[in-house]
Amino acid sequence: MEANKLNTVDDLLQSADERVELINGEIVKRPMARSEHALIQSCLSDEVSTLKRMPPPGGWWIMSEISVNYSSHQCPCHDLAGWRKEHVPQRPTGIMKIIPDWVCEITSPGHERKDLFHHFILLQTNNVPYYWVISPEDKTLIAYQLVDGHYRVIYSIACQHKNDFKKVRIAPFEDTEIDLLYVFGDS
Repeated sequence: MEANKLNTVDDLLQSADERVELINGEIVKRPMARSEHALIQSCLSDEVSTLKRMPPPGGWWIMSEISVNYSSHQCPCHDLAGWRKEHVPQRPTGIMKIIPDWVCEITSPGHERKDLFHHFILLQTNNVPYYWVISPEDKTLIAYQLVDGHYRVIYSIACQHKNDFKKVRIAPFEDTEIDLLYVFGDS
């Protein structure tokens, strides 16, 4: 029996398809973009945009649809990821090789396992300080913070009723109010 060859980042870079990522040595297609997903991604980026405009050493580089090379067999494309400008003072280019300070994934139907399990373990193992998971279908947000090498929930909300949508401050963006009504597209 022949062993399966694990693909590497070099194999990923040679792929003719742009909507792929490298997960556990396998080149996989990313889910088709949906309006719910794109709206949340865009609105959350809007909400933290003031942080992007701050000059170093403050502020953040926040990017959407960014590939991060964690190892030769792990190069996922994150919905949103951010790097503090104090850690990365110059504007990054290309595939990121620097571990993010924050990652946010927006779940897609049929692909929840990747965000809830694979990315959770990958980011925790690589010491990404903050990981957020947002579900457009359930209108939920769960924020994790790395504490002693393990993720702990620091904030969670299910926005089922108008009163649930509020302005919140969530680490690592405690200095910025995030309007959940706007993020979930219900304003």
